[in-house]
Amino acid sequence: MLYNSKSDWQNAANKRVLFFGMSGLGKTHVSNILRDQGAWFHYSVDYRIGTRYMGEYIADNAKREAMKVPFLRELLMSDSIYIGSNISFDDLSPVSSYLGKPGDAAQGGLSFAEYTKRQDQFRRGEIAALLDTPYFIERAEALYGYPNFICDTGGSICEWVDAADPDDAILKALSDSTLMIWLKGDEAHTEELIARFDRAPKPMAYQPEFLLRVWQEYLSKNNCSEDEVNPDDFIRYTYARALAHRQPRYEEMSKWGVTIAASDIATVRDSHDFDATVSAAIDAKTA
Repeated sequence: MLYNSKSDWQNAANKRVLFFGMSGLGKTHVSNILRDQGAWFHYSVDYRIGTRYMGEYIADNAKREAMKVPFLRELLMSDSIYIGSNISFDDLSPVSSYLGKPGDAAQGGLSFAEYTKRQDQFRRGEIAALLDTPYFIERAEALYGYPNFICDTGGSICEWVDAADPDDAILKALSDSTLMIWLKGDEAHTEELIARFDRAPKPMAYQPEFLLRVWQEYLSKNNCSEDEVNPDDFIRYTYARALAHRQPRYEEMSKWGVTIAASDIATVRDSHDFDATVSAAIDAKTA
């Protein structure tokens, strides 16, 4: 690990960490707390994906819809209006909207072929954004003078790595430059995340093999064709299965760093709390 003992962590002039785990367990919340303390640079992988690696896809998709409206088409063709996405750390909805949901077009669904194409675009964007982490660590200090750095990853990081492979390129790059921290939820957290998702289902990114398997399972179970799929029903069906699929993958990734319970990270109110919580996690790992 980047910090092999509690004293290594406490005495480090530059603290560099990376959060991973299910969405909704506090990764961005604590990242914002640390950023607001003034000494931490917050690198959001999802923001980087949306602005650097998928920004053009997102803007072109919006333009494609606008071109269907004669009034807007004329303005676009004459360069009289500009269409772009307004992504922020706190609002990544343009990325989610672009990823979309597969199923009946009348209910806002995409064809499965188009859906998987966008999934692959996201996969490539996320891998690139993750591998940008060392560059942003250097940039944050050299350009802005931030001594400390936190990388806030998306829930799908586990889909693109093989944590059992000691030579996994993504994990080697991340663990060489940051202390990787798994925010681990319990069964109650999982139930709450599923309930929250059921109330407001949102697009997600999935491992291709997992997605194809669940898609075929859904079509068979419901005896329906692709264009009969209710998009929201499908992603609700997929979400709980995705959490179960991801849990052992996160657990395997935790060997590359330390683990902090989501209930413990929820108590963090400032950088001092965070330092103490990470110290305890390193102690537990190295005991």
